[in-house]
Amino acid sequence: MEPSKVTEKQDKKAPAAPKLNWTLLMGAAFLMATSAVGPGFLTQTTVFTQTLAASFGFVILASIILDIFAQTNVWRIIAVSERRGQDIANMVFPGLGYVLAFLIVLGGLAFNIGNIAGAGLGLNALMGISPETGAVISGVIALLIFLVKEAGKAMDRFTQIAGFVMIGLMIYVAFSTAPPIGEAAVRTVAPEKIDILAIVTLVGGTVGGYITFAGGHRLLDAGVKGVDALPQVTRSSVIGILITSVMRIALFLAVLGVVSQGLQIDPDNPPASVFQLAAGNIGYKIFGIVMWSAAITSVVGAAYTSVSFIRTFSSRLEKNHKWITVAFIIISTISFVLIGKPVKVLVLVGALNALILPLALGTLLIAAYKKSIVGDYKHPLWLTVSGVFVVVIMALMGGYTIINSLPQLF
Repeated sequence: MEPSKVTEKQDKKAPAAPKLNWTLLMGAAFLMATSAVGPGFLTQTTVFTQTLAASFGFVILASIILDIFAQTNVWRIIAVSERRGQDIANMVFPGLGYVLAFLIVLGGLAFNIGNIAGAGLGLNALMGISPETGAVISGVIALLIFLVKEAGKAMDRFTQIAGFVMIGLMIYVAFSTAPPIGEAAVRTVAPEKIDILAIVTLVGGTVGGYITFAGGHRLLDAGVKGVDALPQVTRSSVIGILITSVMRIALFLAVLGVVSQGLQIDPDNPPASVFQLAAGNIGYKIFGIVMWSAAITSVVGAAYTSVSFIRTFSSRLEKNHKWITVAFIIISTISFVLIGKPVKVLVLVGALNALILPLALGTLLIAAYKKSIVGDYKHPLWLTVSGVFVVVIMALMGGYTIINSLPQLF
């Protein structure tokens, strides 16, 4: 009996070997990280650092902690259930998956208009062309990524290259501004002021909506799934969170260095102003590269993940998901070129994005305890507790933010 048991055990573990694919793991990590660091993040970080100075470090720390709790839970539950978020939600409560998909696609489309706009502004700063022309060029580049034969591999490689470029340039600019690192470290744990709106905005923009599922869905599509794959899934999620954290901290320090010197940031384009004040005309060109890289990777991430939320609803959608993704990008690009950024819609969807996180995460936490979804898998207690904490905190803070934001929208 013993030899057969050993053989059976080995057979069970055998499928895990090919899943040790660092290209796939890094691709999912960078897809999540670069989706989280888009044009909105660059602007929000600059504006909030102006207001909170070194105390914004606490907001970044809070967002990183909430990010870790949310992403680790979501990625693991998607992997062990071997299903996408919408399908899990429908199994928890019939019809909930359709509601979640609607909210995520709506948010993804609205934010993709902003992402396309950011890509246009990036090429405007870099090449001097109009933002509209830059947006069209960027839209075409995003389309080509999805139209190549190996679209998944192309997307992984593109987000990795763009991610490394952003990290390198932001660290360079951060050092150029000589920020008060000591004060930033102190205020990160002992802030002079705590801004709930800043926390909700940053968390909603970096882990809310489609971003929560970007990496998990990518690994699922790549075949990295099941209980045996959990070590690889966890590794990928941690790498993604670390990449995002490095980008956040580098940009925060760059802005803090400018603010601490008393330099005046242009309110019409805060992030561009920071890069220019930090390194002159070269800094402005660097801003163009960073803004374009952040925007175009967010366009790719939003399109891919949003469509992944509807493709399982019918065989026709599944068969044509590539062309639906193409249409998603085209609609976003045309909307910006013809209409511009619908500011009120973006503000409202941004607030709703913060509420999608507790809804989605809460649903997946319930799923983690349903045998019909996860089988014999036992979800770690610390992950459940931390996940419930994120659900409660983000529901309360998101509700508070929406109540206070609605009067400004109408």
